[in-house]
Amino acid sequence: MFLNQQFRFAKRQIVALLVVLLPALLVGCSPIAEFLGLRVRLDKIAVISVSMSLADKHGAPVAGLGPGQSARLVVVATAADGKSYPSVGAGHGKVALNNYTISPTLVTLGKRGAVSLPADPRLSEGKIAHLHAVPVAHPEIAADLDIAVRYDIAFSAPFAGDDGRAGLDGNNGFDGTAGMAGSAGTTDPSTGLTSPGSPGGNGTAGGDGGDGDNGEDGSPGPAVQVWARMESGTKPLLQVKVAAGARESLYLIDPEGGTLKILADGGRGGRGGSGGRGGSGGPGGSGDPPGMNGMDGRQGFDGHPGRGGAAGTIAISIDPAAQPYLKCITWSNQSGDGAPGPAPTITVAPVAALW
Repeated sequence: MFLNQQFRFAKRQIVALLVVLLPALLVGCSPIAEFLGLRVRLDKIAVISVSMSLADKHGAPVAGLGPGQSARLVVVATAADGKSYPSVGAGHGKVALNNYTISPTLVTLGKRGAVSLPADPRLSEGKIAHLHAVPVAHPEIAADLDIAVRYDIAFSAPFAGDDGRAGLDGNNGFDGTAGMAGSAGTTDPSTGLTSPGSPGGNGTAGGDGGDGDNGEDGSPGPAVQVWARMESGTKPLLQVKVAAGARESLYLIDPEGGTLKILADGGRGGRGGSGGRGGSGGPGGSGDPPGMNGMDGRQGFDGHPGRGGAAGTIAISIDPAAQPYLKCITWSNQSGDGAPGPAPTITVAPVAALW
């Protein structure tokens, strides 16, 4: 019966593993996926048209991308009988994207259909991103998608200090060993004389748990310098450069809906490591009398958490023409322990073109 139970348990484990691994194996093995109806090849379908669109992670349509943003590509092929064949992934269909030759302009296309616009606004300013798709099996058909570049989004300038690393947990103490067994007393049935037994050995004490290491301190927030000016053009756009040391980031913001948050917080202190568990004392050996149980080991002490890094500083230089749009820029510069940092210094003075 025991062997049958073990066999049934092993069988359930194998089935559960196959359920997890089979979809991944089928995705990488097109003939099997096609045989099971999980994938469809367009070379076996009379395709008459193709369309493309973008969707966010919730499936809502996306009309444009801001610098640094991405969306998921949906490609739909329509057959002569009117049936639609959407792509895998965001399209929730069965047609893999390798059924198409897709040429991106200004954007990049990832293997899983992620369409991304570069974060540097200089690469996309005044341009329109574009995708051109051609079915591999139907080169006479093509689809095109223009992707507007938008600047009315919530930008972020992350310049905060790094969090401290957590301390290592202490090692658990070793359990004590059991005492040697003694013997019980015996009685001679013919004479009734009793012989004393031997005592059981004492169990050894459990080892103490190791102390946890202290967490590392968080890094301080940096000194951040910000420059802002209005860019000339038919539509007013706020041109911003944020720098700290050798790092710098550039932003182009539409004041009508666009924002920028500058983060110069200190890093949080790392968690202290947990103390190790004390080892259990070994049981006393049986005998006459029985041995004593060993004492349990001491629980290790927890390590101290690291201290939060100091808040960074922020200095803003803004051109007079851009001053009315300063409300588009917000900031956070508190310490890693939550204490507020110094208020930013704001200087209103002419700012030259930032790029």
